[in-house]
Amino acid sequence: MAFGGLDKKQTAAPLAEINMTPLIDVMLVLLVIFIITAPLFSHAIRLDLPKVAAAPARQTPQTIALSIDAAGKLYWNGQSITLEQMRTRFTQAGKAADQPDIQLRAERSTRYEVIAQVMGAAQQAGLEHIGFVTDPPPPATNSPKP
Repeated sequence: MAFGGLDKKQTAAPLAEINMTPLIDVMLVLLVIFIITAPLFSHAIRLDLPKVAAAPARQTPQTIALSIDAAGKLYWNGQSITLEQMRTRFTQAGKAADQPDIQLRAERSTRYEVIAQVMGAAQQAGLEHIGFVTDPPPPATNSPKP
C-alpha cells in the first residue's frame, strides 16, 4: 500500500490515493460470474403435455382408465370418484395377483398437485404400471390457404 515515499524525511506526507487495480479485478470477476449465471435464473420449464401420433393403447380387463379434469375431479373408468375411494380401489387392486395397468389421462390445465397425489396413492398401494395417455394431434390439412 502506498503510505509514503521512500524518502525518510519528516516532511514527507502520506499519499492519499486509492489503488484501483484490486477493485477493478474484483469487479471483472463478479461481472463474469453474473454473465455465466444470469441465463440460469431465467430458465423456465414448460410442462405442456405432448401430442404424439401413436397407436391407441389396447384396453384389457386389467386396465384402469383414470381421468382427471381441469377442476381436479377423478374418474375411474368414466365414473366419478373421490380421492379416498380411489385410494381404496388402488389398495384392492394392489393386493391382486395380476396387477392392473393404470392409464392416467389429465387435462392440460390440471394442477400437478392432483397428479402427484394420484401417483403417490398408486405407489403406496404397490401399483407400478402407470402410463400417461395423450391425445393425438389434430390431422394436418394440406389444403391451400385463400
